Amino acid sequence: MTRFFLLSTLVCFAGALSAQTSCPNPYDGNGDGAVTINDLLDLLGLFGDADTDQDGIWDSVDACVDTGACNYAADPTESCAYIDVLGICGGGCEGDGDGDGVCDDVDTCVGDLDECGVCNGPGPTEIVIESITILYDSVYAPQIDTWFVFEVGADTTFSYTCAPFFGACGDPVSYQGYDYATVLIGDQCWFAENLRNEYYENGDGIPANLSDGEWSSTTSGALAVYGEDLGCETYSPDIDACEPAPSLNEYGRLYNWYAVDDSRGLCPSGWHVPTDGEWITMEMALGMSEAEANGTGWRGTDQGAQMKTDYGWYNGGNGTNSSGFSGLPGGYRYDSGLFNGAGYLGFWWSSSPYGFLAWDHYLGSSSEYVNRNINDRRVGFSVRCVRDAE
Repeated sequence: MTRFFLLSTLVCFAGALSAQTSCPNPYDGNGDGAVTINDLLDLLGLFGDADTDQDGIWDSVDACVDTGACNYAADPTESCAYIDVLGICGGGCEGDGDGDGVCDDVDTCVGDLDECGVCNGPGPTEIVIESITILYDSVYAPQIDTWFVFEVGADTTFSYTCAPFFGACGDPVSYQGYDYATVLIGDQCWFAENLRNEYYENGDGIPANLSDGEWSSTTSGALAVYGEDLGCETYSPDIDACEPAPSLNEYGRLYNWYAVDDSRGLCPSGWHVPTDGEWITMEMALGMSEAEANGTGWRGTDQGAQMKTDYGWYNGGNGTNSSGFSGLPGGYRYDSGLFNGAGYLGFWWSSSPYGFLAWDHYLGSSSEYVNRNINDRRVGFSVRCVRDAE
């Protein structure tokens, strides 16, 4: 007010020197015949202050003078804020990729949930129609005393069959009620746990609880839990592996090779039992030379130590598990039906046949190497899954 009064006085004083008898409009900078706030601000600008954003606040005391800001005419003590992608002034959201009004950094699904509840998932593998109810209406024709009934629609109830969905290696894979850990080794994504499912991938049951005689004579797929029958040796420093419950929890199940080779599949959709060549590829990713990897018997340097867990191996034969493979000594079931090796040896089938036999790879408590061998298809070994090539 003091500055305005001084300026007005100066203008009037200048007019007095010109012998004017009355004080005209003190300042009409834009020549519109009226003195407005814009004229006053223009006049005050002559004294070194300005109002760049024309919000009635001098720039010298205005924290935001950018007319591109959403709050330039608000509280002069606030710094400039801008409208984010959600249309919120000062909201700070930098992205809303799916346009759902939820900022990407807090959005649990940037995209769409499929019918199986999976974000950006592949959708159901099958749509199952549970029931169909036909809807009817009718009309009466009194001239001929007749009702005409006609269909007007149908009400269908259906459900979805959803395949296990996998995001990225390192995420768990849910399969038949169990979540399997996964690990990336080289360019391959492996299960980091042994299989324990009782059903093929298509839902058919795998024969179980076979006696020694049945196990030794079958040429069909079968599974076992270590120690479930008489005739059992255990070397585990941590559990009594001849007790089926702790053995199943620790080692998963054992499968003969006929189950591995069954077209109904042991692994979930998108996964398979690794071939002998895929085992070799994994071992080479851990530093085994190609010449060694293609050999048989104990091979490599410390690849076995990299694959073994750092616990659970007989006589201190633990590994480093630096690969994340988490190999445990689950033992085996002989072709005769007897159980042996738990705590001392860990065997895993490949899906590759070798004449009347099949390739396997195994680890031992007393070795840092990896053994590549062939075995009778009736023997029960542990099984891992590897992800299908994309």
